[in-house]
Amino acid sequence: MTDTPKTQISLAGVFPPITTPFDAEGNVAYQALVDNLERWNQYDLAGYVVLGSNGEAVYLDDEEKLRVLETARQAIPAHKVLVAGTGCESTRQTIALTRQAARLGADVALLLTPHYFDSKMTSDSLVHHFLAVAEASPIPVLLYNVPKFTHVDMDAAAIARAARHPNVVGLKDSSGNITKLADIVRQTPPDFQVLAGSAGFFFAALTLGAVGGVLALANIAPQQCVDIYRLYQAGRWDEAAELQRRMIPVNAAVTARFGIAGLKSALDMLGYYGGPVRAPLLNLSAEERESLREILVQGELLGSSFRFSQ
Repeated sequence: MTDTPKTQISLAGVFPPITTPFDAEGNVAYQALVDNLERWNQYDLAGYVVLGSNGEAVYLDDEEKLRVLETARQAIPAHKVLVAGTGCESTRQTIALTRQAARLGADVALLLTPHYFDSKMTSDSLVHHFLAVAEASPIPVLLYNVPKFTHVDMDAAAIARAARHPNVVGLKDSSGNITKLADIVRQTPPDFQVLAGSAGFFFAALTLGAVGGVLALANIAPQQCVDIYRLYQAGRWDEAAELQRRMIPVNAAVTARFGIAGLKSALDMLGYYGGPVRAPLLNLSAEERESLREILVQGELLGSSFRFSQ
């Protein structure tokens, strides 16, 4: 394969990987999704990742996935990029879902590494998979490396091989391995766009060549995430680093510590619709919610007088 110019789409900036809201009966709450997006649209976010890990995509059936995408596209302004999580275990299934997402208006497909047969997910098999999807996809594709969940960590050389395809426009890397991220930037073409997969290392990733981030934190602190990006772009690195440091405990709380249930509880506290998680995930206990409230207060996202209703 020879290097050719990438499909033209900018992934620079901040993308929240949005949650999928469920009602008390466990059904997707589509109007709540619209309401949340209308509020997020007030911020200078580059776009949204829909049906990612934070969207509990692995717990949605195909009909729900398509309706979530359709609903989101209608609520997302045309100038904001809709990145749709379409990665499935088989190449055939991934291609099918990617084509359906494109039909519903997705701008980019986010392709999770297949992982069920993890010992067989070699560099060759992963590259073969991604190139096949990229070739068949009517929209650009973004690779998604998240070894925390998949236990598959695509190496920098394999990413660089896949990056040569003109329809493979970038990578969301959630590994947190900054050395590896720098090496990915080094080995890939200049127009290959690397995105930090967590706010915990957002500023550091920007300094090493990332163009933006897909940040769970941006669900609840969109302005702060955008500010880190803007301060970095303006060369105000000390201020960007200080804001990054202030957001680390909040980010840890809604990712590694409390997970999606914590992110949804934080959304509820901040006036969005969070709602319940889908089983087998469990909602936070009262004690966990109180700990989360204190973290949000300390992070200056919530007033100290707020109390979470039981």
